[in-house]
Amino acid sequence: MKQFLVFVRKEFLHAFRDRKTLLIMFGLPIVQIILFGFALTNEVKNSKLVIVDPSRDEASQALTNRIRSSKYFDIYREAMSYAEMEAAFRSGKIKAAIVFPQDFNEQWKHLNNVQLQLITDGSDPNTGRTIQNYLTAIINDFRNDRVNNGNAQVLIHPNIRMLYNPSLEGTMNFVPGVMALVLLLVCTTLTAVSIVRERELGTMEILLVSPFKPVYVLLSKAVPYFILSMVNLSVILLLGTYVLNVPVKGSVSLLLLASALFILTCLSMGLLISTLAKTQQTAMIISMMGMMLPTVLLTGFMFPIENMPVPLQVISNIVPSRWYYLITKDVMLKGLGFSAIWKELLVLGGMTVFLLLFSLKKFNNRLS
Repeated sequence: MKQFLVFVRKEFLHAFRDRKTLLIMFGLPIVQIILFGFALTNEVKNSKLVIVDPSRDEASQALTNRIRSSKYFDIYREAMSYAEMEAAFRSGKIKAAIVFPQDFNEQWKHLNNVQLQLITDGSDPNTGRTIQNYLTAIINDFRNDRVNNGNAQVLIHPNIRMLYNPSLEGTMNFVPGVMALVLLLVCTTLTAVSIVRERELGTMEILLVSPFKPVYVLLSKAVPYFILSMVNLSVILLLGTYVLNVPVKGSVSLLLLASALFILTCLSMGLLISTLAKTQQTAMIISMMGMMLPTVLLTGFMFPIENMPVPLQVISNIVPSRWYYLITKDVMLKGLGFSAIWKELLVLGGMTVFLLLFSLKKFNNRLS
């Protein structure tokens, strides 16, 4: 154990002396969690909108003010003509438009059917559909506030409740996914590169022929990065909680335990990559580019897995970050306990054992 601690201390010194390692370990996660936390969102805010209002009456102005007070829209101009509106769409200056009829207030007072045209930019279908939904909700609220019992039909007012994320903040979904992405990339890359670097410098063979057992050499390389990754995780959680306002409703100790298991899975994957790569550049490409795409596409935080073809749904089961993403959502957002995540923990544990044993076996065979 004394020899093992000496090797662990050596790896700590290597990590702290290498500025690139420190940048990847602490700089990259902080930048990613802040950048992705604020940039990745499925909300539509401050969309440019024009108002074509030939009537300029009391009802149309009241609805315009209701839209202006919403955080989702920024009125680009009012009282534009139809031709000016089409030119603004073509130039990309606006995303939506509302066209009022000439006698909007009269239709509102004397007719049961009020015509109002909503126009959105369909070049981005998802954004256009979201803008339509937002405008429809604002108009319906405006209608419900102004109707009176004397001349209106009976209306059904649904009481909508959104669990776990009432304000529909995009960061609530993306922060757990970014946590999985950051930990996977950092842990896997640093472990793979550190071992390949020893091999390139010719010091790995010297270590393996020493009285110290080869398995302890590899474990001594993984221990420092495990400890540093736990510190990194604490920084990410603090940023997510106090900067991005993502709460941890469940047990913090349970989240740390699951994160520690996920970090072990990533370290084991880094050991496996180190047995396949011959150079540091190859190890970095495999660990970063090869792991980033499956994590982004097949984890579920960017695109729903249920909407994917069946083969991709099956492949997503072997992506470790998918299971960790489910754990973080259940613990952080839903406040669930061990009984809700034991299956995901079991999957990560099985992956860790398999990757560790396979990488150690292949590593020993390659050098024998």
